[in-house]
Amino acid sequence: MPLDLSALRAAIAALDEALTFAHSPLMAQFTAAQCQTVQAGVIQCFECAYEQAWKMMKRWLEYNLGSVYVDGVTRRTLFRLAAEQQLIDDVTAWFGYHAARNQTTHTYALQTATEVFQVIPAFLEDARGLLHQLQQKND
Repeated sequence: MPLDLSALRAAIAALDEALTFAHSPLMAQFTAAQCQTVQAGVIQCFECAYEQAWKMMKRWLEYNLGSVYVDGVTRRTLFRLAAEQQLIDDVTAWFGYHAARNQTTHTYALQTATEVFQVIPAFLEDARGLLHQLQQKND
């Protein structure tokens, strides 16, 4: 039975749309506070897409390797397993996305938001890559 990838697909699409808007010429018309609000929205989309991505990795690994290999493992181990199965390319990058996600959970400061915002374009590309691999291997 194939996995339902629609939630991950929707989360990636929402992040793409939000990030595209945040980098559009329209942003020049906004005040600093309005730009921060848009940035916060992009970060919220990143949080959702990140959560969908790692949970979909876990589901695929459970289904294809067995839950005995996946249950109770750390996120780092999960990413390593995903790389071994060629779902993701760069484990270190995913460690960074996890760290960025944790930053948004535990603190919200302008500097933190700016740092996380800078990570999002790379995450978006890697999340698309994950989705592509999942679609290819989804049987």
